[in-house]
Amino acid sequence: MPLSDDLSGIPTSLPSGGIGDWNRVIRGILSHAASTGPDLNRVLAAAPDFALGQAVRGLSCLLLGRAEMVEVARQAYAAALSSAPATMREMAFVHALGDWLTGRPTRAAARLQVVLTMEPRDALAMKMIQAIHFVMGRPKAMRASVEGVASAWNDHPARGYLLGCHAFTLEETGEYDLAERTGREGVALAPDDAWGLHAVAHVFDMTGRAEAGLDWLIGREASWAHCNNFRFHVWWHRALMHLDLGDHAAALALYDSDIRADRTDDYRDIANGASLLARLELEGVDVGNRWDELADLSEHRATDGCLAFADLHYMLALCGGDRQTAAVGLIARMRAGAPAVSEAQTVIAHPGLHVAQGLQAFAAGDYPVAFMHLRAGRADLQQIGGSHAQRDVFDRITIEAALRGGYADAACSLLSDRTARRGGAVDGYAAARMSLIQTIRQQAV
Repeated sequence: MPLSDDLSGIPTSLPSGGIGDWNRVIRGILSHAASTGPDLNRVLAAAPDFALGQAVRGLSCLLLGRAEMVEVARQAYAAALSSAPATMREMAFVHALGDWLTGRPTRAAARLQVVLTMEPRDALAMKMIQAIHFVMGRPKAMRASVEGVASAWNDHPARGYLLGCHAFTLEETGEYDLAERTGREGVALAPDDAWGLHAVAHVFDMTGRAEAGLDWLIGREASWAHCNNFRFHVWWHRALMHLDLGDHAAALALYDSDIRADRTDDYRDIANGASLLARLELEGVDVGNRWDELADLSEHRATDGCLAFADLHYMLALCGGDRQTAAVGLIARMRAGAPAVSEAQTVIAHPGLHVAQGLQAFAAGDYPVAFMHLRAGRADLQQIGGSHAQRDVFDRITIEAALRGGYADAACSLLSDRTARRGGAVDGYAAARMSLIQTIRQQAV
């Protein structure tokens, strides 16, 4: 069987006539391009027995966190297993898909890590490992993976994307200065790398430099215009910067014009919307009827049970939209899940369930109970996946529950911990809450 090399110089079993489309798939995965799905469909239409293509299709479906896509992933797995002879590397991707389908994404990532260790210039393996560890909340593993192969990428045509991944892992593990420098270098090499661009935006968020963050993003819109729904997330980062500066009107304007430009039910898009609305309401902003469409979508998706991160943002939307029956049902479903079934179910059981119960109690105005549950889930919140910036909405609600429940000292301790995890940076949110705590203490004297 003649082999064709992909953009990383890795042999594939795809006929040479299809390698151009396959390289577009790889670049699309690296850059979060909207064209990736159609490109992959074109590859598989021409070569349905291309095992690696089927494996990538299946893994991509599982990353979506949607119950109905699990069956599509199973179909891709079956097609891959019955495909034409494939290389050992390609079959490793196939078996990684099988690992995740049996509830073991950690094993899937480990299998792909073996592939990357054997061929450190494998851009596809590098990015897929990052994606799996990200949804499972493992930034240290993300960092170790990319740093283990960085020296082999000095002349790689996709080096900028690796730097973008490295920048994000540096930011998530607290190396803010190095993360910013690495991210800037990556974007210079790969201007369409929205992931690297947003990694630098994360640095500005974590270090309380909202104005510098706006300077970084404004004028670079072309860097994420080509993206799939990831483009909504970059706009979300921009809205957070306006929020931190107290410009609530600008944040709401971005919500309407860009963050919810397409009212999809993708959990990541719902998360963008729900977490921004929740932050705004904590600042006393009337968000009007914007919760309604998010609640409608979340009520439909709340039966998925794929990821704790998704469940908790559905709960935010259900509480925001006052869908009490649906919120009760979501908690019942989370409680009924068997942790032994899969890694995802284990995280849903804890810390997911505690946080969901806390959000429900907070919406009902039962702040002591809310604080009890939210605090119980806080120490392990990293496990739900996502980024520090995304999970910060739950930190804010925990602090608010403490303040409203009469636990000012606990709120102060939580704020201090939050600030320490941000390298000592005090953002607008922390400054306002510390001022409030000082007022409460003065009034108590």
